[in-house]
Amino acid sequence: MRLAELSRRSGVSTATIKYYLREGLLPPGRQLNTTTAEYDAEHLRRLQLVRAMIQVGGLPVATVREVLGHVDDDSLGRTLRMGAALWALPQVPEPDEDDAFVRAAHQEAGALLETLGWSNAKLLTTVSPAYRSLVVAVAAFRRLGYDWDAELLVSYAKLMHEAARLDLDNVETYPSEAEKVETAVLSAVLVEPMLQALHRLAQEEESARRYGFE
Repeated sequence: MRLAELSRRSGVSTATIKYYLREGLLPPGRQLNTTTAEYDAEHLRRLQLVRAMIQVGGLPVATVREVLGHVDDDSLGRTLRMGAALWALPQVPEPDEDDAFVRAAHQEAGALLETLGWSNAKLLTTVSPAYRSLVVAVAAFRRLGYDWDAELLVSYAKLMHEAARLDLDNVETYPSEAEKVETAVLSAVLVEPMLQALHRLAQEEESARRYGFE
């Protein structure tokens, strides 16, 4: 397809597509002559991913470029490739390791992983942004004086494990490694907000069932 067709099918203006091409967010098309290039389904798929990250996820172009660099790095195995792409997304700040609440949160998070038997996750505790996010959240919870039962956290983690299985079951339906990693990135950018919305809707529904509207 030509540029105009790519624009029509994607809903992205030709000027924006040209900008994405200049910024390296889209691979060049196949040159037909000095002024015309041809694009294919892979360009359309990548353009939709870029659009989701920028317009829905609100990510800056530099971050999108970094994420896509990992998506396209076929020197890595699937786990590392997906991990590198996801870790390039915006993350929480590094926790203050001198904070007593942070140190306690590390212990609590480590105990949680032990209880769940998530040995692979435990190997990533020093580098995983998700682990840091968990520590920061637990520390903030404790600092504010909330006393969540550890068993409740285990129950939530098990629910999230089921969500992760669904994510990867979906990822595995795509034929190429790049598509698999792209889908994992889309899950982080789009599915996580949907899960948050479903969680809040479920809370509203359960509240109404238990307490009514009075």
